[in-house]
Amino acid sequence: MPKPIARRKTKKAVAKRFKVTATGKVLRGQASRRHMLSSKNAKRKRQLAKVAVVDKTDEERIKANLPFN
Repeated sequence: MPKPIARRKTKKAVAKRFKVTATGKVLRGQASRRHMLSSKNAKRKRQLAKVAVVDKTDEERIKANLPFN
């Protein structure tokens, strides 16, 4: 029997937190939206609900953990 090809698995923790766009950008959710929301005004909470682009210095590390994206 032929030896199976070694493949890397997707890190599921990373897959749940990041999304790779068709152009290769990595998107992330923003922090500070989980608790203590009464002390934050509506505008701040609304802005935190938007997705943000990951810094280019972190892109390679994230993409390395998402081999099939």
